[in-house]
Amino acid sequence: MKFIIKKDDILDVLSKVQGITGRKSNLAITTNVLIKTNNYGITIIATDLETGYEGLYPATIESQGTIAINARKFYEIVREFPSDEIHIEEFENHWIKISNEKVEYNIVGMNPDDFPESPQIEDVEFFNIDSSVFKKMIDRTVIIPGASDEKRAHIIGIYFEIIQKDDKNIVRMVSTDGNRLSKVDCFYKKDIKLPQGPNIIIPKKGINEAIKFLDPEGTVQIGFKNNNFIIKKDAETIIIRLLEGEFPEYSDIIKKGDSHEIHMDRELFLMMLKRMSIFYSEDYKGVIFNFSDDKLFINAVNPDFGESKEDMVIDFKGDPIEAAFNPRYFIETLNVIDSEKVVINIIDEEKPCIIEGENDDTFLSIIMPMRL
Repeated sequence: MKFIIKKDDILDVLSKVQGITGRKSNLAITTNVLIKTNNYGITIIATDLETGYEGLYPATIESQGTIAINARKFYEIVREFPSDEIHIEEFENHWIKISNEKVEYNIVGMNPDDFPESPQIEDVEFFNIDSSVFKKMIDRTVIIPGASDEKRAHIIGIYFEIIQKDDKNIVRMVSTDGNRLSKVDCFYKKDIKLPQGPNIIIPKKGINEAIKFLDPEGTVQIGFKNNNFIIKKDAETIIIRLLEGEFPEYSDIIKKGDSHEIHMDRELFLMMLKRMSIFYSEDYKGVIFNFSDDKLFINAVNPDFGESKEDMVIDFKGDPIEAAFNPRYFIETLNVIDSEKVVINIIDEEKPCIIEGENDDTFLSIIMPMRL
């Protein structure tokens, strides 16, 4: 195997696949990228056995072949390489030379036959979605991380469903950890055909890798087949193995009911919460929210550090409500809302609080009160 590649053609992708190749799996070879020659250039493949990536890149091929090379070291060599043109050649016993006229690296590879095969994705019914919209949907759901020691699919995964209504179609993503929930919608006109199929659960760690490949402009294709979620963009494909399990019924919890609807300046509320979370710790996560006549009063107490309090003027009428919340949940939610004003829906100290951007029906967040 022998080929010449341009540094600028592969540096970005080698950087992006580090999250996949750097994750531990049952096979040592998954720390490598697989590079295959083809009629147009090379194919770069990476996998952690749950998330797989494959992309086509231009190269000048002098002889055909396949190599498996350590992804981290290959990336570091390419990143620091002094010229744009890089010569790569394989010798006996999987040794690989990376060179130009002045610099030479010799690195031992692994047997490419040991690299796991990529899933076959033929006859997939894809549909288009705006790349920036899809990225925002992911951003708004992965703010709720899945615990590394958690096994339940609905905690470590994102629920993905396609809802067909009389006037429109909806692509929806929902994420929860039991203490909060995020729901994100993308609306399609009724005449846009979307695939029908079972609702699925996509692992958060896989979708977190996929977001690296989404551009601020353009479209990507989405599909699912044979227990895989597939994202296609130009000459790049990401395949994520789906989780098995049931996602809890969430329709009742997102109903607002007979709640107080409070419109607040997003930035002022966010800065207030950041100040009130300075004394936050693992042992003292909650702060007291007190809603009374035209005022929100927040009080945070941590015996290890001290106490903080602050109030702001709001439009609130009715019986006072005193409830404890984790301020970090509010901060993370407000950070992914674009609207200048947010709407807080709260019923009492026991019911969940709903947060939305004003005049934005694509996203809502549910935050459960805490017991102190």
